[in-house]
Amino acid sequence: MSVRVPAMSVLPPVRRDRVIAQLPQCFRKEAAVHTKEDFNNKVKTACQEQRTGTVGRFKISKVIVVGDLAVGKTCLINRFCKDAFDKNYKATIGVDFEMERFEVLGVPFSLQLWDTAGQERFKCIASTYYRGAQVVIIVFDVTDVASLGHVRQWLEDALKENDPTAVQLFLVGTKKDLSSPAQYSQIEQDALKIAQEITAEYWALSSLTGENVNEFFFRVASLAFETNVLAELEKSGTRQIGEVVRISSTSNNLHNASKKKQPSCCQ
Repeated sequence: MSVRVPAMSVLPPVRRDRVIAQLPQCFRKEAAVHTKEDFNNKVKTACQEQRTGTVGRFKISKVIVVGDLAVGKTCLINRFCKDAFDKNYKATIGVDFEMERFEVLGVPFSLQLWDTAGQERFKCIASTYYRGAQVVIIVFDVTDVASLGHVRQWLEDALKENDPTAVQLFLVGTKKDLSSPAQYSQIEQDALKIAQEITAEYWALSSLTGENVNEFFFRVASLAFETNVLAELEKSGTRQIGEVVRISSTSNNLHNASKKKQPSCCQ
């Protein structure tokens, strides 16, 4: 008599505070690319029917965070991933990497957060990690107008390595706690204009106080998840994503086997 031992999960359960059951709302309606109130019905149905498979590529999305030196990219990531704020600023050398796990509509999902250097001398190193990004977060300092003026250049650099039509853009103003209401109001007008021109969703937050940080990353994760699930459903039609992967793998194996059987002169 054989006893089946259930397979153990390699990864620990997703934290309770990383479970997303409803689409998080945007920062401001006029600052959002996606203004819908809920997830796409196709995505909700697919998750409810568990047609999302177990190995679909939508399980993870690559996010690159770019922007000028000292605008707060690392502090932003650390506040969300570690719930910490380090006042002793240290410039990022090259790139740093964090993985954050979620559960969206009952499906495990992860964000790869790539923290890139803002210093000019590290741009060549950092840009090599831009490729394959599904999300680009461009960060500027709301107390530094010049950093907002460099947004388009950062966007251009990021899109050199990616398909512009396949990337979701977010424009994020940091250090909101250091700006007076009057100062912030002025720079927000300029930021909203740029966000609309580059088709990015705008957010303002504070890594020091944590204001809007969790809400922002939950929004990023949710929209990235939805986009990837819709792409997988379009590719797979009515079949399970896992099934499509298995079929593709089988086809590749058969193809490789047939090549081995051919005479050397035909290869």
